[in-house]
Amino acid sequence: MILAFDTSTAACTAALFDGSGVCLARRDELIGRGHSERLVPMIAELMDGRSADRILVGVGPGSFTGIRVGISAAHGLSIGWGAQLSGMSSLALLAAGVQAGAVAVAVIGGHGELFVQQFEAGEPTSELRSLTPAAAANETSAQLVVGSGARQLVEARGWGEARETWPSAADALKLPEDMRSFAAKPVYARAPDAKAKEAA
Repeated sequence: MILAFDTSTAACTAALFDGSGVCLARRDELIGRGHSERLVPMIAELMDGRSADRILVGVGPGSFTGIRVGISAAHGLSIGWGAQLSGMSSLALLAAGVQAGAVAVAVIGGHGELFVQQFEAGEPTSELRSLTPAAAANETSAQLVVGSGARQLVEARGWGEARETWPSAADALKLPEDMRSFAAKPVYARAPDAKAKEAA
């Protein structure tokens, strides 16, 4: 069985698949914060005493804390079950949730910026960037924009369709293999806020 989950946004989402890729059970909750308290009980409810052979965990970009909660849980479960562990793109997971050709994903990041990337048929057609809405307006061309930052991006462009959507782990197996074969470590689209102090 395959367990997939993502905690990169205000959503806490998990899904269990059988070996043929059929979704056996899913949980999708919009919780804002508190992933560290909700994720493990959610997985326990989903598994109902079962274990998984493979784990797919969202690696971002997105909420710094949320991503690290998910990845830590994934490593612990992988060790406990002896399961194969892989990371999946949280932005690609968002794109997989819509039935469309080209789609831009915009997720609210830090410092007034958006994590932005475009996809078509599940594959990225642009680089992952962290941009202000104004800058992102010049870097995206898809009519449809999804994610927590969709409205900001569409307003900055002055055209397009915005859908405030959230990732669902039930879409994990819709991702191309390269979008769910990442190392299980955080993906960052911007430089860290903390900087090493230069030696005197």
